[in-house]
Amino acid sequence: MTYKRVAQLRTPTDFRAYLEQIGAALEFDEQVEHGSDSPLAQPYTFDGVTIGNRFTILPMEGWDAEPDGQPSELVRRRWERFGSSGAKLIFGGEATAVRRDGRANPNQMVIGEETLERIADLRMALVQAHAQIGDTSDLLVGLQLTHSGRFARPNDKKRLEPHILYHHPLLDAKYKLTDAYPVMTDDEIDALIEDFVTAAVRAQQAGFAFVDVKHCHGYLGHEFLSAVERPGRYGGSFENRTRFLREIVAGIRRRAPGLLIGVRLSAFDWLPFRPGADSTGEPESWTGGYPYAFGGDGSGVGIDLTETHRFLRLLEDLNIRLVCLTAGSPYYNPHIQRPALFPPSDGYQPPEDPLCGVARQIGVVAELKRAHPNLFLIGSGYSYLQDWLPNVAQRVVRTGMADSVGLGRMVLSYPQMPADILAGRPLQRKQICRTFSDCTTAPRGGMISGCYPLDGFYKTRPEAAQLEALKHPDRHHAHE
Repeated sequence: MTYKRVAQLRTPTDFRAYLEQIGAALEFDEQVEHGSDSPLAQPYTFDGVTIGNRFTILPMEGWDAEPDGQPSELVRRRWERFGSSGAKLIFGGEATAVRRDGRANPNQMVIGEETLERIADLRMALVQAHAQIGDTSDLLVGLQLTHSGRFARPNDKKRLEPHILYHHPLLDAKYKLTDAYPVMTDDEIDALIEDFVTAAVRAQQAGFAFVDVKHCHGYLGHEFLSAVERPGRYGGSFENRTRFLREIVAGIRRRAPGLLIGVRLSAFDWLPFRPGADSTGEPESWTGGYPYAFGGDGSGVGIDLTETHRFLRLLEDLNIRLVCLTAGSPYYNPHIQRPALFPPSDGYQPPEDPLCGVARQIGVVAELKRAHPNLFLIGSGYSYLQDWLPNVAQRVVRTGMADSVGLGRMVLSYPQMPADILAGRPLQRKQICRTFSDCTTAPRGGMISGCYPLDGFYKTRPEAAQLEALKHPDRHHAHE
């Protein structure tokens, strides 16, 4: 199926007509305001903390730290660009493992005693970069804490060393896990909770204002929420499935008083998808009710936010105000998680216009915001809007559909987009992310992460040629 590229939708009339044609319920403002009166420039204050505007830099997975978990110069460059973006909320920087076996790849950062000093320097580099463009008193910087669980690859980028909470019939088959593969014990989970708490203490020592206890994208925190068939203290009932979070929070409050806590949550999930006969994504075959999708309606491809609302009420009870919402997983249903026209090399062609995926996420966040007005809710999935991102973002914030607009892959190619929008400068169209997905294809092929098509820094690196050979093997062999 052919979808129209966003860059072709040059006028509000074009954009609105195409949204209607594809059935995407997405509203936008035709004119983007700038200056202190702009909806996107408004500060937000809670519990004595001020976030200076409504842009958030989302946490992403890094593939370019040192093998010992230390931040590298490549990581530092990325964080400095986050600081110079103009966004006033840095929601976790990037996924940082609480221990080595929880890394999603062998070059993911780990927060340990030996890495603490350089991670503290990394945070300071971001703050100093922000100081070059504005006040830092209303900049809030956190660190995302993670264990990759089922998707852990701590020693080899191409070899899973998973930690699972239950046997998932589809994902076990997809990743070749037999029923004999061990499931984490309750005692092992107890020990991991202590690792999260210790990591939070270290994050506070490194100067971070908050930690994000990651519950999204199929990683371990997210898998707890779907562990409906797991026996014991960490599975079955909603109370048991949220015990992991509650005990981490209690430990942080005891050992790191004053440290704020946030949660990045996959608000809904679906069945795993696979390439169909024409490489278009289709759901894996499944009959009967599908119980493994948190926020799903049981069909595998629908949404029921009943438990999501319950989870957000739990966060309110725990006095957790910072909530970053996303969906699905980049591994098994990426089109609902990060809508894109061009999939990574190991993915599938989108089964819907990606604008429908953007509209779905924005609509879900709006529904949750209406029911939980006291939470600071950050939305995701905006990068595919490209040239129309400012218009949709302003409408969302102006009408109270979300409190902040999160930017992920967009800031890899165009880190200054928030600053340009707020200042009323024309967008730098040659830097706008067009979702080519090279930032995913490269690391999944064993290379460092970065925007190879649009960032000149990566265009000139030797990995750029390796990436082209990976994407176009026939063309590469023809030149040999």
